Amino acid sequence: MTLHSTPHSTPHSTRDGTTAQPASTTLIRGADLVATPWKNGGGITREVAAFPEGAGLDTFVWRVSVADVAQAGPFSRFAGIDRTLVLLSGAGMLLDETDHASVLNTHALTQPLDIARFAGEAHIDARLVDGETRDFNLMVRRGAAAGEVEVWRGGTQRDLSADVVLLFCASGPVAISLGAGVQPFALDTGDTLRIDTPNALSCTVEGAGALLAISLRYAQR
Repeated sequence: MTLHSTPHSTPHSTRDGTTAQPASTTLIRGADLVATPWKNGGGITREVAAFPEGAGLDTFVWRVSVADVAQAGPFSRFAGIDRTLVLLSGAGMLLDETDHASVLNTHALTQPLDIARFAGEAHIDARLVDGETRDFNLMVRRGAAAGEVEVWRGGTQRDLSADVVLLFCASGPVAISLGAGVQPFALDTGDTLRIDTPNALSCTVEGAGALLAISLRYAQR
């Protein structure tokens, strides 16, 4: 994977005029993501980012990926993990949360950017509405970190405050400006801008597309 990293070497100003510590940014192009098959053969996954870098499925604190789901079937279970799933493309999925004997709840993802949140240890059976789907997946280890996913569109202005923020372009193009006097980042569908220690960094989103904004905060120890 090719990563384009641009560290901020000087502090930036927040909206209230105070000075924050430098942030660092990494631009991850969707075209550079490596596809690997699921263990059960039901689709493929492309890891966008994880912490610690290179961590396996049993050791990550958080992991962000994009998956192509080719067939119906059970989801892999991840004990102690909080999961957030967002439909990116396709007719969608119905996620049945079961106790083996009956369906307890069904998460319906039938429109682009529909969101489902569930525990990784839950028994989830996926039904495809009409063919293959592409989905965004956030997994966070409970007790070690917390993650939040929001949908942002052009015209959004926010102050970023988290340990790590990932801005994933669900549909492009979009332009992201971080602070005053900084060249905007141009993202197309599948690209991600990672921002470490943003510390109230001002962020403006322009364009006709949509972003998934993922805010990650580590547990205090």
